[in-house]
Amino acid sequence: MIELVSSNDKNAIRNKDIVLRLYELMINQKKSEEATAKYIGPAYIQHNPLIGDGPAALGKFFGKVTKERARARVVVHKIIAVGDYVFAHVNFLNLFNDDPSDTGIAGVDIYKMDADGMAIEHWDILQPVGDPKNSAPWLMPNVPRANPNGMF
Repeated sequence: MIELVSSNDKNAIRNKDIVLRLYELMINQKKSEEATAKYIGPAYIQHNPLIGDGPAALGKFFGKVTKERARARVVVHKIIAVGDYVFAHVNFLNLFNDDPSDTGIAGVDIYKMDADGMAIEHWDILQPVGDPKNSAPWLMPNVPRANPNGMF
């Protein structure tokens, strides 16, 4: 994992660590309600149209996903923290299926954190991860990859 955080910015370091703990507890350990109670502020604003505002809505969404999908997990590839913002480049695996060969969803999550280190706002950009023969599953199936670079 690549981490970009100023060693002089104590809030950014704390915020980065909190986002990493949030992912680990909410998705990888499948304890979404505990994670949202611990790391999500009560007035949390969500910009993903699939999830409602507030910690309970986020906990319910990931609680359902991780209950239905035993293999659901997230891998953080890059994380950048500056002041109140944390940007994470991640691969969400098995969020929409339990196929062991799932290549996942690439995501960039952006979190705004409050003075106490609670996530208070979230945006994301999501893109299916393909393979060399099917570079854009769901969008343009069976289109070969145009470059060898990969998504992470």
